[in-house]
Amino acid sequence: MNGQSVQTDLLRLFERHEVELEPDEEWLVTDGDFPAIRATWHEGAGDAPGRLDVDVVISEERHIEESFAGQGRGDAGMRDALKAFERNALYVLLASCWYVTDDRRLQLQNWELGLRSWDIFVGPLAMSRDDVAAPDGLLQGLQEALRNESLSGELHWIRLFYRRADDGAVLAEALLDNQPWPGGDRLLAQLAWPSGGPGYSARCFITLDIRDY
Repeated sequence: MNGQSVQTDLLRLFERHEVELEPDEEWLVTDGDFPAIRATWHEGAGDAPGRLDVDVVISEERHIEESFAGQGRGDAGMRDALKAFERNALYVLLASCWYVTDDRRLQLQNWELGLRSWDIFVGPLAMSRDDVAAPDGLLQGLQEALRNESLSGELHWIRLFYRRADDGAVLAEALLDNQPWPGGDRLLAQLAWPSGGPGYSARCFITLDIRDY
């Protein structure tokens, strides 16, 4: 499977959401400019899942990086990962980068952080088990954690990831603008995550943008 196949599927995905992008080498660009997006598929070794890396460039200096696992080989694995991208991050990116908002697919909130008012675009908390519920207080805790940050007046993005293994071992990671975020790590550790049954994982993608009055 080649990069052209990934680009074609990504282009069609955006077309289905009424966003017209133009191919420019390995990128898909918006009217010849930013935001620009590309996806790169990495085949898994052996029985391991493959990985789809998605990069969104929003300015010369800033770009969003997200990755999604895909089960299967070749095109099947890539498209499985692309579906995960669509479920977990696409609608947040459409709203905050391309201004195409579908409030059936994400939560919209308005928070006062510092001296600024922010539009908050919250993607679904994607759980690997259907019988596991999201912990209480996630968004309230996130808002409080962000009050301790000095946010510049531009788009910011957050990725939260939590995994509990079958043996109870926990891996939790929070990123703010692609960088490790200790405040988010503390938030994930404080939440009352479900502890019974088989292991599971959860992830959530969120963006913050200055409110446009």
